[in-house]
Amino acid sequence: MLNISGIREGYVLDHIKAGMSLKIYDYLKLGDLEDGTTAIIMNARSNKMGKKDIIKVECPVDSIDLDILGYIDHNITVNIIKDDEIVEKRGLSLPHEIRNVIRCKNPRCITSVEQGLPQIFYLSDEKNEVYRCRYCEEKYRGK
Repeated sequence: MLNISGIREGYVLDHIKAGMSLKIYDYLKLGDLEDGTTAIIMNARSNKMGKKDIIKVECPVDSIDLDILGYIDHNITVNIIKDDEIVEKRGLSLPHEIRNVIRCKNPRCITSVEQGLPQIFYLSDEKNEVYRCRYCEEKYRGK
């Protein structure tokens, strides 16, 4: 019997495409949380999706950048937990700007030369999910 206890404060990330939870774990840097506990459930049965992943994170609610989740998959449902109760269900959307999630592939971009600069991309085409580098305008599509 699978038993994962509840959490006092944190997040439950639901409706994650099956197999994507480890990628999300890395993107959100959940392994670096000092006061956090993470449970990953992979390939859980879902009436809506067939199979899905779920991530439960016990941590202060301001310690995760939800914009990264919107970039990875804006169909993920975020349940915010406080005092053992769901206080908010939040849908995601594509973020207008993302920082240090993807790297510019243009070898002439200043971010390829100057290592200290943040990798900043802005959403230039929401319909096709196209981001452009803030510095050189190089296109980036895909996750």
